[in-house]
Amino acid sequence: MKLLGSGTSPFVRRIRLLLGDTDYEFDSLDIYGADRDVLRKRNPALKIPMLIDGDQSIFDSRVIARYLTAKMGLTPLSWAQENQLTLVDAVNDSGVTLALSKRSGIDIDQGAMFYDLQRERIRMSIDALAEQAGAGAFDEWHYPAICVYCLVDWMELRNLFDFSEHPALLAVRERHADRPMVAETDPRRAG
Repeated sequence: MKLLGSGTSPFVRRIRLLLGDTDYEFDSLDIYGADRDVLRKRNPALKIPMLIDGDQSIFDSRVIARYLTAKMGLTPLSWAQENQLTLVDAVNDSGVTLALSKRSGIDIDQGAMFYDLQRERIRMSIDALAEQAGAGAFDEWHYPAICVYCLVDWMELRNLFDFSEHPALLAVRERHADRPMVAETDPRRAG
């Protein structure tokens, strides 16, 4: 198996953590620079991560997780957990939009409706995730907890959200900080 992605992506990190110590190759790409053509050739959706397993190519972290769950014999997600992933993905998608806009020199604090809607989505989704975290939904190290861990860590790294009013989500990150592969997949190590 080969996983293509970026060492700084929260979507890639969650798959790397799901894979854990499984034997696979990780190909870290510079998706906005030198390796853009590799991404174009491999994935028409231009998304990372991408998993290649024999003749099978899978283009999205959510689908990769489903594939790996079946391949590795893991317990499939419940509908409640699928909804948790929808909330996590909403925050990550809006966070990536904000980060790429800032990187492109766009003033995201100008009061434009588009950016206000992204921040509203982030706030509402994080509030819901924090409530679930407070109820213990992410105490065990399963895929939704992995995704929440990656989300909180990445959003703080990129200074996209202040979690100080959401101690239950910070507690998820603290609780799982010493799990296998967490340090090895830290985006701060990737640059």
